[in-house]
Amino acid sequence: MSEVQKPVYGGQAVVEGVMFGGKHHTVTAVRRKDSTIAYYHLPRESKPAVKLMKKIPFLRGIVSLIQSSATGSKHLNFSTEQYEEEDGEKQVETKQEPKEPSKLSLWLGVAVIGVISFLFGKLLFTLIPVFLAKLTEPIFSGHTAQVLVESLFKLILLLVYIYVVSLTPLIKRVFQYHGAEHKVINCFENGKELTVANVQASSRLHYRCGSSFILFTVIVGMFVYLLVPTDPLWVRVVNRILLIPVVLGIAFEVLQATNKLKDIPVLRYLGYPGLWLQLLTTKAPTDDQVEVALASFHELLRMEKETEKSLESDVIV
Repeated sequence: MSEVQKPVYGGQAVVEGVMFGGKHHTVTAVRRKDSTIAYYHLPRESKPAVKLMKKIPFLRGIVSLIQSSATGSKHLNFSTEQYEEEDGEKQVETKQEPKEPSKLSLWLGVAVIGVISFLFGKLLFTLIPVFLAKLTEPIFSGHTAQVLVESLFKLILLLVYIYVVSLTPLIKRVFQYHGAEHKVINCFENGKELTVANVQASSRLHYRCGSSFILFTVIVGMFVYLLVPTDPLWVRVVNRILLIPVVLGIAFEVLQATNKLKDIPVLRYLGYPGLWLQLLTTKAPTDDQVEVALASFHELLRMEKETEKSLESDVIV
């Protein structure tokens, strides 16, 4: 009898908590200052046009990024609000459903802010290396040399930025929850019982991580930029801006490919650069942090199961 394929779950670290997403729902669990756990739930909207676009190679990466940025921003806002509230300041229900804002305010609010923030950050990390590389042109002249130097500056900028922000107490704890998220997913995918001990014994690195995706944009960008001119400077700047969606789309496909090839002895090494970067973006979590991640994941599994049963009932009827 063939083994039943397990559903694929993703996640994101938030302030003092973890968000997990499945086919039908996204759920965040946050540890509040009084040690209680607050939950936030958002159903996944299934729009035909979006579902169609997510089946088209290269385009699906852009759509997934926009969706994850918008959804992730809402969960991050919730976690920040919960953690900032003083004990006893506000009575929080164990599980919270989002209020029903109008579709217009929802789109023009958190979703757009999340997407714009992502694109603005990507724009900075794309253009700053361009100007730094241009300064080295008297030494490293020529098209290929300039692209290589630009990519090197981009990599250095990325590593330095991650290292510096990881030194702050808040981000360090977020990175610990990031590690807890990966450990829970790895424990689940390896078929182990979801206990704190088993989760802690699992790896904090994962092939599908967004950190790997960020690194792949640097690598993919280097090869893409070799195909377009670097001079004059304004042409290079315009090219880099216009090629952002192209680089993101290809990098997403590379990320998906490395995940599919991770069990093949030789090809699994293709995903190692992304895993190495995760040594910076994830930290070893405490047992308390793993408990929060497990609470979030168990709540997601419960809601996914209920939805699947409901859908099966509708089909039978």
